[in-house]
Amino acid sequence: MNLSLKDLTDVTYFELNNEINRPVNDQIPLYKDKEALDAFFKENVEPNTKKFSSIEEKLTFLTKHDYLEEEFLSLYSLEFIESLYAYLASQSFTFKSFMAAYKFYSQYALKTNDGTQYLERYEDRVAFNALYFANGNEELAMSLADEMIHQRYQPATPSFLNAGRKRRGELVSCFLVQVTDDMNSIGRSINSALQLSRIGGGVGITLSNLREAGAPIKGFEGAASGVVPVMKLFEDSFSYSNQLGQRQGAGVVYLNVFHPDIEMFLSTKKENADEKIRVKTLSLGLLVPDKFYELARNNEDMYLFSPYSVEKEYGVPFSYIDITEEYDNLVANPRIRKQKIDARYLENEISKLQQESGYPYIINIDTANRANPIDGKIIMSNLCSEILQVQKPSVINDRQEYDVLGTDISCNLGSTNIVNLMDSPDFGKSVKTMTRALTYITDASDIEVVPSIQNGNRLNHTIGLGAMGLHTYFAKNQMEYGSEESLEFTDVYFMLLNYWTLVESNNIAKERNESFDNFENSKYATGEYFDTYIKDEIKPSSNKVKELFDGIFIPTAKDWEELKQSIKQYGLYHQNRLAVAPNGSISYINDTSASIHPITRLIEERQEKKIGKIYYPAPFLSNDTMPYYTSAYDMDMRKVIDVYATAQKHIDQGMSLTLFMRSDIPEGLYEWKTKTTKQTTRDLNILRHYAFHKGVKSIYYIRTYTDDDEEIGSNQCESCVI
Repeated sequence: MNLSLKDLTDVTYFELNNEINRPVNDQIPLYKDKEALDAFFKENVEPNTKKFSSIEEKLTFLTKHDYLEEEFLSLYSLEFIESLYAYLASQSFTFKSFMAAYKFYSQYALKTNDGTQYLERYEDRVAFNALYFANGNEELAMSLADEMIHQRYQPATPSFLNAGRKRRGELVSCFLVQVTDDMNSIGRSINSALQLSRIGGGVGITLSNLREAGAPIKGFEGAASGVVPVMKLFEDSFSYSNQLGQRQGAGVVYLNVFHPDIEMFLSTKKENADEKIRVKTLSLGLLVPDKFYELARNNEDMYLFSPYSVEKEYGVPFSYIDITEEYDNLVANPRIRKQKIDARYLENEISKLQQESGYPYIINIDTANRANPIDGKIIMSNLCSEILQVQKPSVINDRQEYDVLGTDISCNLGSTNIVNLMDSPDFGKSVKTMTRALTYITDASDIEVVPSIQNGNRLNHTIGLGAMGLHTYFAKNQMEYGSEESLEFTDVYFMLLNYWTLVESNNIAKERNESFDNFENSKYATGEYFDTYIKDEIKPSSNKVKELFDGIFIPTAKDWEELKQSIKQYGLYHQNRLAVAPNGSISYINDTSASIHPITRLIEERQEKKIGKIYYPAPFLSNDTMPYYTSAYDMDMRKVIDVYATAQKHIDQGMSLTLFMRSDIPEGLYEWKTKTTKQTTRDLNILRHYAFHKGVKSIYYIRTYTDDDEEIGSNQCESCVI
């Protein structure tokens, strides 16, 4: 008798997988992972997958029992769906690692209601994604199936997981909501947080507009309580609204570094914080104007400004003031309430907290706005710091209705797999196909329960295509992460993503005779956005990188000029197109390194709930690639910043840039470390300034490795056994 998924006991695959971490003659026994993968299918997947005699029988069962929606399937003939399935079967897809298969079947594959059987294989999930996002277009469905089965394109988890399912969360990855300085807005935003957390995805909130603790309240004797009590309200909202306990509600709150509550805001994450103010589950982010870097560099005092008095004086919420430009006027204006703090002291407090907790994220808000081709102002980011889009504030009356409906943000994401996309028979067609898949999600998304999100999505049609597997690609092609060749490759690759998403956005605008709202006031409409590409052609220059792009179309100045003219004439459908997310579990399924940052270990160790440890060898690990797989913790973080800064030039939004530090820094890594190897606040200060000067828009998370440097098991090994 086969054991169901609920009571699998005598299995060998976990043990086989764990043997990768036990060296054999000082070599990594990689073949053990292949054995674990084979055992997983034999002992787990094959006996517990529900069998159907035909595609028709499978689809009838899945729709009749409310596993799949009928609507998207009814857009196609059965003959076409069967031909799509036949194509997918002919591609002979196989997972390359135990971790990839395990993650797919444990987190993504559809299971019976009682959790005892699998109802999907990888090919099924790909088929349902392709059919769903193509929305009846057979040619697009085939193209999408082709991109996904070859793992050139990977939709973000909410999209990949939920596409086609009858009982599902949203397909959108995350949301951004602005709060203005009044009780109606605070109340409405808490409701928005509850609703958005319920349907899935992380929620970003900016509290920069709220008056500080102690600020006067018109018509009342008392004074305002500041941002911290509001943070607590949001934290409780996310804890309560958690998709029926399926996932922890996730939120991030942002505050401008010139807000008077800044110290109290940071102290909510300190380990020794008073329980009354401590926030355990909220993430923190700072909005940092250029002026802060200047004041810290010059070791000057800085003034913090009351949002209430600034809004009264300027007639717009605090978020919409250019503090760098207005700083001297704000200081000189006697009607603006302000207080003084030492800029270096605050900078060190930020670094101390980053060492302790990894927070706060840093958004270089002026950098983001300088590079922004859209008319309007970027005022915040999302839970992973890669979404940077303009917003307009709402005005809410005493009946909690919108007198002015502003624009908030929902973002749907997808990722190119760099290793596989570089092998695409048609790079441009691949990227255009991905752009269409993401476009369907923005078109279909209609979050009525939060009108400002619904309005922003309806007007702006934003998407976020990104990338994963950069370090894997470098290692596979024997390039050191951060080397000149690696930067040259990064420059050309992300230029191509930019070019082809622009081409397709322009094609969609032509077809539909529709551009994003306010296109005419963008730098796309004037054409000035394209000038740098026309003036300075980006193309491979070294022999190595030329070889890597051999056979791939590289646009010339003339191609950019033609695209510029077409966009000026017909417009762009999407206000925003590119963003690089941190992509966690989804990169395992793709058997590639996450995002565009370096790997942390040759053999990564993952703690899985109830299971114990699972080991994941770096993709394509071999004696040839091993020297190019330097751990992020042993790498000069300026190399990582250089790679991100190179990609950032082409990405209209942001990237989740994580900095990886050891508590005890390897000798010789940073030239300023002459007195101690211990990580200090100065190290983080220097790296933040370096990222700022390189034009990086955001720093996501600081990960500090505090172990005793004893990299156990196979990470010490010097060679691999394949």
